[in-house]
Amino acid sequence: MGQAPVVYGQSNRPPRGDYSRASEDYTCPQDYASYTEADHDTYRRLYERQCALLPGLASEAFIQALPMLGARDRIPRFEEVNERLYKATGWELVGVPGLIPEVPFFTLLANRKFPVTDWIRKPEEFEYIVEPDIFHDLFGHVPLLFNPVFADYVQRYGQGGLKAQGLGACEMLSRLYWYTIEFGLIREAGGLRAYGAGILSSSGELAYSVQSPEPQRIPLALERTMRTRYKIDTYQQTYFVIDSFEQLFEMTAADFAPIYERLRGLPEFAADERDAVAA
Repeated sequence: MGQAPVVYGQSNRPPRGDYSRASEDYTCPQDYASYTEADHDTYRRLYERQCALLPGLASEAFIQALPMLGARDRIPRFEEVNERLYKATGWELVGVPGLIPEVPFFTLLANRKFPVTDWIRKPEEFEYIVEPDIFHDLFGHVPLLFNPVFADYVQRYGQGGLKAQGLGACEMLSRLYWYTIEFGLIREAGGLRAYGAGILSSSGELAYSVQSPEPQRIPLALERTMRTRYKIDTYQQTYFVIDSFEQLFEMTAADFAPIYERLRGLPEFAADERDAVAA
């Protein structure tokens, strides 16, 4: 029992989370008894703030599915969410102590298990947190797992990740995750909307991603996306737009191996590199 902490990118401080609780696949039980009243209050305030920002900015599919999380005045219990989620799409939530390595992450997704960090930010981190916490994972990611098409896309991503790991192409595939599951935009009948978890759980980037004239928004294209670097410490400077979750699912049906081969050695796009085609 117990695993080594995981760090992505550069950081001057150790990762959060108690990795001594992690099993071989990096999962751990949700330590619900450890949450304080301050923790529940932080979750409630985050939930209320983000809910107020959603109309006109968040995907309608996300807004419709959000109530399936259950309690909004306290941190939900994973087992309670799982009762509804498994019936809807066959997915279930599993607790993790924080960031986990690529192979365990891909394996969980491929088996329709979504890893959710079980700790929550401190009150002084209300506006910004370096690592994803339970609010980001639950509020940002889980509602769309109730959507059958999007849920299938996330599983397909996990399956593709295991293959990409064997082909040495994880960096290219990680950019697809970043620009769809974390920071994706979708064009709906009412206009441009956000469906990426990183946007939906951010009070500032939600409006910025949809309304600001500063970033560029271009139609999602696999090769362009896989060649585009991204920023982890600022709002995104490029967003990729889909027309529907069905389009996203169909677009990722092909074998990526030939794409990876074509892209090896090609120059990358900077995060702010402008494109001639705007969405």
